[in-house]
Amino acid sequence: MVLCEAGATAGVDVRGGGPGTRETDLLRPENLVQQVHAVCLSGGSAYGLAACDGVMAWLAGRGAGFRVGTGRGEVVPIVPGAVVFDLGRGGRFANRPTAAFGRRAASAASSSGHTIGCVGAGVGALAGGLKGGIGSASTVLEDGTVVAALAVVNSAGTVVDPATGLPHHLAGVGRRLRRPDRAERSALVAYLAEARRPLNTTIGVVATSARMTKAECTKFASVAHDGLARAVRPAHSLNDGDSIFALATGRDELVVAADDPTFRAEASRPAALNRLFEAGAECFATACTVAVLAATSKGSHLSYAALCPSAFR
Repeated sequence: MVLCEAGATAGVDVRGGGPGTRETDLLRPENLVQQVHAVCLSGGSAYGLAACDGVMAWLAGRGAGFRVGTGRGEVVPIVPGAVVFDLGRGGRFANRPTAAFGRRAASAASSSGHTIGCVGAGVGALAGGLKGGIGSASTVLEDGTVVAALAVVNSAGTVVDPATGLPHHLAGVGRRLRRPDRAERSALVAYLAEARRPLNTTIGVVATSARMTKAECTKFASVAHDGLARAVRPAHSLNDGDSIFALATGRDELVVAADDPTFRAEASRPAALNRLFEAGAECFATACTVAVLAATSKGSHLSYAALCPSAFR
């Protein structure tokens, strides 16, 4: 759940062959609404899209949304959403999110931090057979612009390379890991060989404090998929519903330094955007990796930490 009650410019890029999404057409650059008020990421497959209704109701109660009248409550909150397939992994097939889940998630959202691993939409997530979950990452560019990513990793592809026992994408997390010992790598390979890979999806958000247009946000989301593909291999299969939203709060203006070797008056904004997009891709790749490193075993679904504990020493 990402809340932006005051509104944030948004875009989206859906690449997977089996997506479950809501309000993605609204985010096309040529369409009317310019800002969204939340992005809801949920489990429950298509049933889980109902959680967006609860988020809408919570925002409407606070007067946040696209104004359609003069009264305080005469708003339509814009809440795009995406879901992962985890049906049956919570005990019964009928255990799935409702609007009440979305309302509770919105009321519990905080700007002071969040939990990663097996929480929220990550509770039933699997990543190439290993336990998946929620991960995040952020960075601050030289001009003070903030770039961040939040990923729910429930992928058909793997985040960990069985040959080395280490994640495919080590940037941002590599200093905390060492190569697991031979016995653990063997156990990992055996577990992944037996693991089932049912319907899956990796979904998430890349966000920035920069001011961008809807078209630029759409490209931001598109480039973030490069980060997904760095961390999850393979990605974007017919069994995945890979979808990434992009948000721009508009707090900061993009600036290119005059001594930048790529500087030209007409190209200054593209140069700044390229740096921001690459930072978003790296953050999303790191967030995907963090999701699996932070996950804990649930029932018969083992985590990377349980199979390769020596990697963390």
